Amino acid sequence: MKIENFELERMQSTWENVVEYNLAESGVHPVALEEFFTPAERRALIRLGLGYSQTNGTPELRKNIARFYPGIDLDQIQVTTGSTEANFLLMWSLLEPGDEIVFELPNYLQMWGLARGFGAKVKPFHLREENSWAPDLEELGRAVTRKTKLIVLTNPNNPTGAVLSAEEMREIVRIARQAGAWILADEIYQGAEREGGRTPSFWGCMNKVICVNGLSKAFGLAGLRIGWIAGPPRLIRSVWPRHDYTSICPSILSDTLARIALSPIRRDRLLRRTRAILNTNYPVLESWLKKHRETFRFVPPRAGAIAFCGYNLGLDSIELALRIIRDQSVFLAAGDLFAVGRHLRIGFGAETTRFKAALARIDRVLEALKK
Repeated sequence: MKIENFELERMQSTWENVVEYNLAESGVHPVALEEFFTPAERRALIRLGLGYSQTNGTPELRKNIARFYPGIDLDQIQVTTGSTEANFLLMWSLLEPGDEIVFELPNYLQMWGLARGFGAKVKPFHLREENSWAPDLEELGRAVTRKTKLIVLTNPNNPTGAVLSAEEMREIVRIARQAGAWILADEIYQGAEREGGRTPSFWGCMNKVICVNGLSKAFGLAGLRIGWIAGPPRLIRSVWPRHDYTSICPSILSDTLARIALSPIRRDRLLRRTRAILNTNYPVLESWLKKHRETFRFVPPRAGAIAFCGYNLGLDSIELALRIIRDQSVFLAAGDLFAVGRHLRIGFGAETTRFKAALARIDRVLEALKK
C-alpha cells in the first residue's frame, strides 16, 4: 500500500505549534480542565486507575453517543482515537483494489488519500461556490454508477461551513439507494451551527449509511482524541478487529472525560459555549473581510468556526499562506490543501482578543502585497 502525503496535515504539523497565531484550526479554542469538572468529578478522576479501556468504548460512553442516533443499539457504535482513526478504519474495512468511490470536493482530503492508497478509483463531485457552496447534484448523478461502492461527504462541510438542505439530502439518498452505494457522512461539525438547530444527520435515511463524528470541533475537546462510527451491526463487526491493529482502545482518561462531556447537561453547556464563541467572533471576521472586499470574496458559513474565502492576489494559496506565516507568524489553511485554488480557510474559533490581533497582522501582509 502506497500512501500519498496528506499535505494539509503535513503543513499543520509543521506550523501549528510554531506560529504565534494559529487560524488554520477549524474548531473553537479548547476547553480548559479547570472549567470542566465538578469537585466530585475531580475527586473521582484522581482515583482512576490508568489501565486499558474497553476497546470499542465503554458502555456508558456509547450510551451517551447513542442519544444522537434514534433507534441505534450500542453494538452499532465503535469509539475510536479521533475521527481520523474512524475514517482510516472505514476505508480499510470497505475498500478493495478497483472499487469506485465518489467524493465531495472541497473537503478534508484524508479519505481521498486513503481510498487511493487502498487502490480505489476516486471520482469527485463538487460544491459550487457560485451557488453558495451547494452540491452539484447533476454532477453527482453522473458520477455515481452501479460500480460505486461509497459516496463520501462532510456535512456541515469543511472547509466551506455549508450545510445541506433537506431536499439535497433526500436527493443524495435517492442517488445512493438507486446505485446500491453506501453513504459515508462525516458529521463532526454538527453542533457548531451559528444559528438554527443542530444539522440533521444522515442516520436513519437508508440502511447503508455510516456516520462519523467526534469531540474535536463542536465540543472544543480536540485533545481528548475521541471519535466514533455509527453504522449497521455487520459493518461495525468488520471495523472492530481492524481497531485491534491500530490504537486498540481509547485512552481511559479520554473515555472517562468523554462520558462527562456527552452527558446531556454537560453536552448542551459545551455546545452553548461553542455557539457563543462563533457568534462573538464571526461579526469580527465579517467586518474584516468587508474591509478587504477588493481582495476577498466569501459565502457566509452556516456552521463551524471556518470561512472559506476566495482572493484575487497574484500568489497561489500555499505560497500566500507561507508568506503570512514567515512575515507575521499567523497560520491560515491554504485552499489548495482542500483541492480549491486561490482560497484561504480562516478559522475564527480563537479567543477573541487573539483573533483580532491575528487579523491585524494579516493586514500588514496585505498592505505589503498591494505596494
